[in-house]
Amino acid sequence: MKIPSRALAGAGALILALQVHAADGQKIYSQGGANPAALACVTCHGANGEGMAAGGFPRLAGLSAAYMRKQLEDIRSGARSAPVMQPLAAALTDEEIAAVTEILAALPAVDVPLVTRVEKADDLGAQLALRGAWARNIPECVSCHGPSGIGVGDAFPALAGQPAQYIAGQLQAWRQGTRKNDPNDLMGHVARGLTDAEVQAVSEYFANLSQP
Repeated sequence: MKIPSRALAGAGALILALQVHAADGQKIYSQGGANPAALACVTCHGANGEGMAAGGFPRLAGLSAAYMRKQLEDIRSGARSAPVMQPLAAALTDEEIAAVTEILAALPAVDVPLVTRVEKADDLGAQLALRGAWARNIPECVSCHGPSGIGVGDAFPALAGQPAQYIAGQLQAWRQGTRKNDPNDLMGHVARGLTDAEVQAVSEYFANLSQP
């Protein structure tokens, strides 16, 4: 069957538009958005979206585009409190948010070994990550965030390879009620049931899972 030339032209235009869209996303990430207040993401999140552990800036490479888009929209609207990111997110258009998140989602996800059991009985972080604390109705992290915390779908991001400082900061935000944009207050419930020592232990556990 012969494909109409109009259809071919439309497909070509779509491919070209996607290529331009992708190029714009890379430019936004490395140079910033059209609004001067939309500073380059690379400054805090690394050349390849790998994050910056020393500053507690999260890894973005390989995360779900829909998840990142929701976080930026929530930060922009104030639904998620993030004082550093709020003015940057507010300076981005919907199209710029879509473009930059698609670029980041296409980058390689973090490489982690498959861990299914607690190797040391006194490893508090591993216990919480893999077994939870069911006596306090706290499920294991991997039940939602996937094996070894690699992330599942658009609602449960990867934990493995994220800076410990970032994970701990988000858990504290849920504990304190300054972050509450999760489905059905699931993370709020979990975080409020954790002690300071448990927050630090599970954050360090996931941060240390990623491979060099």
